[in-house]
This record gives sequence, structure tokens and C-alpha cells, in this order.
Amino acid sequence: MRIKFALIGCGHIGKRHAEMIMRHPDAQLVATIDSKSKADLNIDFDQVPHFMSIKEFWNSGIETDVVNIASPNGLHTAQALDCLDHKKHVVIEKPIALSKADAEAVIYKALHVHRQVFCVMQNRYSPPSVWIKDLIESGKLGKIYLVQTSCYWNRDERYYTGNGTWHGNKELDGGTLFTQFSHFIDILYWLFGDITNITSKFNDFNHGNLTDFEDSGMVHFDFVDGGMGCLNYSTSIWNKNLESSMTIIAENGSVKIGGQYMNVVEYCHIKDYEMPDLAPTNPGNDYGAYKGSAQNHNFIIDNVIDVLNNRASITTNAMEGLKVVEIIQRIYQS
Repeated sequence: MRIKFALIGCGHIGKRHAEMIMRHPDAQLVATIDSKSKADLNIDFDQVPHFMSIKEFWNSGIETDVVNIASPNGLHTAQALDCLDHKKHVVIEKPIALSKADAEAVIYKALHVHRQVFCVMQNRYSPPSVWIKDLIESGKLGKIYLVQTSCYWNRDERYYTGNGTWHGNKELDGGTLFTQFSHFIDILYWLFGDITNITSKFNDFNHGNLTDFEDSGMVHFDFVDGGMGCLNYSTSIWNKNLESSMTIIAENGSVKIGGQYMNVVEYCHIKDYEMPDLAPTNPGNDYGAYKGSAQNHNFIIDNVIDVLNNRASITTNAMEGLKVVEIIQRIYQS
């Protein structure tokens, strides 16, 4: 069955969603929705109708199966609830919400109207992520002792002054962990489970005139299932991204995945194990002055279509999306 998609939000990530939908033989983009005009957005998606409010779209009578939400973070909850009220499945860009309570409201509504909520956490599809997930679940590493995650990116005035007004605004952005690094908290949770005994330290080194929140942090915690970990992050890196890396120290060996987007296996030394050849990783999203996580949105659209055609289960479900939000909330409150 061909799945009809509407898209809310036509910024950088929204355009990526549109591109992946239009490329898919079993998908159709039936509408785009954004408070800016097509001319202001510089889009022309094969004569797809464009609406400047969600209400205008509902009033048009155009049928859709799914609404992809790629708007500012602080709008995700209200827009998701509106779409679910109209009995549409939703694909929500990270984060699903900016609070645990809001994420729970979306999940409750979805269950009530019997619709699916897909959460975009595309880093799960990168070959090193798939490989390390399989390696951990196989038990070859043995007990996990220590996990260090480091995310050092550049986000300066080019980012905060070149994208309208919502980046850096606490109510719409949420903070550095929500907008820049929620993907990596998702990977931590996906690989190792929940965390506890959190201690955190934050600082705003050079974003005082750009954002309402910290630009750097150091977070220490224990894994509920054993072992301990830390997350060190910053958007204060000069000029360009430095790295996103994860080092795992375990009973039977050690592994480090690095590169700018956790896209390269830099070290693998495991008892009685030979490192396989991995498929190449998609490049990071290129936004000109800055770069983001891997271009894996095609896998998200594939999964939505397969789930709605009863061929697969959701890759990142609403409960996992909620868990990432809840972990970030606990980190900020620690």
C-alpha cells in the first residue's frame, strides 16, 4: 500500500524528510506545512500543496496517513496531539517532547486513538551502531565496566543567527542535550539500558549572548544493569565539529567508535574476536556553516512504510523516545 505523508516544518531536517518521502516508491508527499511561504523557504517539491498553518491543511480535506513533525522542538507535543486527534500516525523528529509529562501525553493519546508514534533516532542505523549493538548482545564483550561518551561540536553565531529565532530559545529549543546530543543519549540507552546515580556539572563558556542554556556539560552515572559511564559534551568547539565518540571498557576487551558522528571504529581489541568489515556510513547532514548527524532518514521512512504495511516493527518506538526525554530531564535536574 502506498503511504501518504504530510510534513510540518520545512527547515533543514524537514527538507530531508521531504526528499526521502519523494524518493520512496511506496510513499507520496501530499502536503507541506510551515508558517513561512514556499518562496521564503526556497522549496518547490514537485508542485506539492503548501499550507501556512495546520488548520489550513485540515480544512483542505487532503487525505494523509502520516504527518511528519520536523518543527521546533517546543512545538512537537501540541502538533503531535493535534495530528493524533485527527487520527493520523505521526513521525516526530527528536526529541519527542521537552518533558516526560508531555511525552506521556502523546503516548496516551496515540494509544487512545490506535495510531503509531515513530521517533526519529537515525544514528541507530549507522553501521558502527548496528555492529556494536550486535556485539554487546552476543555477550562477546562480557561484563561492561566503563563507557565514556564524548560529543564535541561547533555551534556558534552562524548556527544561532542563521536559523530564525528558535535555536537557543529555552522554550522552543530545550537545551543542548535535547537539540544536539539526544541521539547519543539514545544510543547509550539502546546499548546499555537505563542509568542511575547521576551527577552533572554545566557551564556556558561562550554562548551567553546566543542561548538561554549551557553549552557544555560533564555527566557521570551508573548503569542500572551494571558498570558506570560518563557523557562529556560541548558546543563551544571553535569553527567545526571535533568528534562524537564512545569508548567501551569491558571484561573481554575494549572498543572505541569515533569520528565526527560516531561513524568510525577506531579501536577494537576483543578476546577471540576478529573485527568484520563494515558497510560505509552515510555522511553527516551538511548545513553549510555546521554539520549534524548521519543522513539516515531514508531508513526512518522505510520503517514507517514497512510498519504500516505490517512488514516490520517500529525501530524507535514512543516509549524509547519518552525514555530519552526522561533521561535528559533527570540529567538537567541532577
